[in-house]
Amino acid sequence: MNEIADVYHRRAAAFEAKVAAVQPEQWSAPSPCPQWTARDVVGHIVDMHAVMLSPIGRALSPAPSVKEDPLAAFRAARADVEALLADPVTAATECDTPAGRFTAARHVHEVVSADLPLHGWDLAKATGQDATIDPEDVRLSWESVSALPPELIEQFRTPGAFGPGVEVFGPEVPVGSDASPQDRLLGMIGRDPNWQHP
Repeated sequence: MNEIADVYHRRAAAFEAKVAAVQPEQWSAPSPCPQWTARDVVGHIVDMHAVMLSPIGRALSPAPSVKEDPLAAFRAARADVEALLADPVTAATECDTPAGRFTAARHVHEVVSADLPLHGWDLAKATGQDATIDPEDVRLSWESVSALPPELIEQFRTPGAFGPGVEVFGPEVPVGSDASPQDRLLGMIGRDPNWQHP
């Protein structure tokens, strides 16, 4: 459990730093996720924190909305999930998720914690920040994604397969044989590694 908490803390801190660096006029900037602005990327991450709490009967604490203050909204959601991970009983509580029955901690680790580096890339690209993903996160994500059975990957690429409006992966983006590990990962999950702000 401590390792899961440590990984989440590291990834959340990196994402929070990117949110804090966004300038007010950049929140409406388009992101590599079609139809999402920079603000929408943070909104998705905050919403996914709520999804982590729901199976154990919790909800996000009262906080400013992403529309009002994206940084405050993320910090509050992060504190709620860190409180979950810090409580050994809650962290070990088993709950039903769309992917099966997991402990609450594993649910966090495999969903929102894994999302943070990838959506951190989206936010960085949208707002002109350094979009380098931690090489350890690239390695872990690649190992996880490349181990998925083809039928599950296809399901991930099917809009709505996990709920209305949910699209886990986009269509694969081909990359060159000499592509970096980060670019290979991004292409696999449906991101164009060469995406540039319009």
